[in-house]
Amino acid sequence: MSTADGTSNYEYVNARVRARRAALFDDEDYRKLLRMGPGEIARYMEETEYESEVNALGARYDGVDLVEYALNRNLAKHFDDLLDWSGGKLYTLIARYLRKFDAWNVKTVLRGIYADADSQSVRDDLIHAGEFERSFLDRLADAGAIEDVVEMLHGTIFGDHLEAAYEDYDSTGLLIPLENAVDRAYYEGLMEGVTETENRATQLYVEFLQAEIDFRNIRNALRISRSGADIDPSEYFISGGRLFKAAELSQLAGNTDELISRVRESTYGSDLDEALDELERADSLIRFEHALDAALLEYSDHLSHVFPLSVCPVLAYILAKQKEVDNIRAIARGREAGLSEDEIEDELVIL
Repeated sequence: MSTADGTSNYEYVNARVRARRAALFDDEDYRKLLRMGPGEIARYMEETEYESEVNALGARYDGVDLVEYALNRNLAKHFDDLLDWSGGKLYTLIARYLRKFDAWNVKTVLRGIYADADSQSVRDDLIHAGEFERSFLDRLADAGAIEDVVEMLHGTIFGDHLEAAYEDYDSTGLLIPLENAVDRAYYEGLMEGVTETENRATQLYVEFLQAEIDFRNIRNALRISRSGADIDPSEYFISGGRLFKAAELSQLAGNTDELISRVRESTYGSDLDEALDELERADSLIRFEHALDAALLEYSDHLSHVFPLSVCPVLAYILAKQKEVDNIRAIARGREAGLSEDEIEDELVIL
């Protein structure tokens, strides 16, 4: 395995990433999947780069279970490959970024307990691509209460933020404060110590993260605003972005049109015309959030094309691969639940 020692090998890693990116599902693949049942989806995946995972798991699982286990195993394998290929500073930047799956898993556990899901269902949704050991994630999934999870995460990067947010959760009965606290812990930890450098590679890393933080702040503020809870969005503002100050975001959260205008006039605007048009058309928070995801994917691709020999293509691939897995999972679950093709398509994020 490559390590943080040695020289960054951007050209080699990005060549490998381009090949992986070319293998991602396209619009035609999704159109085919939308017409299939869960078993057919698994068989279709067997003819793609998911073949080894579907074959390895096919004797134990079928239907949606087979699809989900294969997706999660494949995702973890691909991100392990990125670390295996990388050296020097590039390895460090990728490893830090992949901690986002620790954040994903913490939020998955919190949502599962909140929804009174059984621990096995929670485990099925975990993605083993971060730093937390599988045994620790299993213990989190087995926790009986939100408070137990917060206590178990004491001493991790999420501990202090979750403990501070627990009072808001307790008083409102909403998960939003805890989910936002997880995001805040991840992104602020990610930005710590990398913003004062003159190194071009790290500057591009920071630029990529700033975009993620800006879009995450928009999402979190809108969730709080539309929940009706007596929570000030500025209390869960993530520092490090470029678009907003905490107080500004609190004001904009209740005015979607003004919020979109602010993004359109920003450094992202010229690259996001189509995505911002979709934001304006969005008639629900879910559609708005999907449009935000598409906008971030589009911006990450822009950075990748402008700076092809940098960490940007790798980070853009991570986002795109994760979104492919989310899309396939949404289709399989939607078909199992008997949703129409149009209903499922509303859940997808496709550029």
